[in-house]
Amino acid sequence: MNPDILCFFEGRRDALPLYERLEQALLAELEPVEIRVQKTQISFYNHRMFACASFLPARRKKDRPETWLTVTFGLDYPVRSPRIDVVTEAQPNRWTHHVLIGRPEEIDEELMAWIKEAAEFSAAKS
Repeated sequence: MNPDILCFFEGRRDALPLYERLEQALLAELEPVEIRVQKTQISFYNHRMFACASFLPARRKKDRPETWLTVTFGLDYPVRSPRIDVVTEAQPNRWTHHVLIGRPEEIDEELMAWIKEAAEFSAAKS
């Protein structure tokens, strides 16, 4: 494991399996993917950033599981789903979606389809 990733999860090691499952799924289904560890998030890039993992509290504390990770991705339209905690139009025709996950099983086909679509959207931008 990348030491920068381990450092990112310092004090929150319980969430590391969530990240590991996300990274594994991304690398298995998309290429190329560049991973950049930053202070507040781990970002996934192809041509541009298309998704990230963070501890952004997308839900009120009382509604969050004990262990959680927020997965963020961008599309050119708002996705309407009960799984998506927050949707904002960050720029015209650029919608940011935040999905809070609490179990590795939540990194499933539906979430990965959104992330793959976000990667395609990112790659298509000039």
